Amino acid sequence: MKKVIIIGSPGAGKSTFARKLRDRTGLPLYYLDLYYHRADRTTVPREEFDAKLAEIMQTDSWILDGNFNRTMEWRMQNCDTVVFMDYPLEVCLSGIRQRVGVKREEMPWVEEELDEKFRQFVEDFPKTTLPVIYELIEQYREGREIHILHSREEAERFLEGL
Repeated sequence: MKKVIIIGSPGAGKSTFARKLRDRTGLPLYYLDLYYHRADRTTVPREEFDAKLAEIMQTDSWILDGNFNRTMEWRMQNCDTVVFMDYPLEVCLSGIRQRVGVKREEMPWVEEELDEKFRQFVEDFPKTTLPVIYELIEQYREGREIHILHSREEAERFLEGL
């Protein structure tokens, strides 16, 4: 395990898991949200984001935290380990509600309220994004460690087993 992607719905706890994985393994951690979002709530141009992602993926080891569907296949092609947090919708919705008003190291701003468009994205995630993730996992299964976690308890057991 040297090149790890952590994927799953917003609110699943990917960033928290990524920090714990970093602390256990010593692998460098990169939050994709920090490379995509600016503090003024705008986003960087696609080319800038892709160039930074390419630069990171050319290094010997990394943990990439974030879903970012557009680049998921590219990241899956370049990783040796996939950690997919496939949690129930209620867990993810609770997760996004709990972070409102909380300063997080993986975001350049504090979410002051639950954005309705974002909440709807999370509600639609099981129908729109999960099937795509499972297709990619099947397509790139060979030569990679695949860990599909279904609860926070499973995630903790995974980390304890390292």
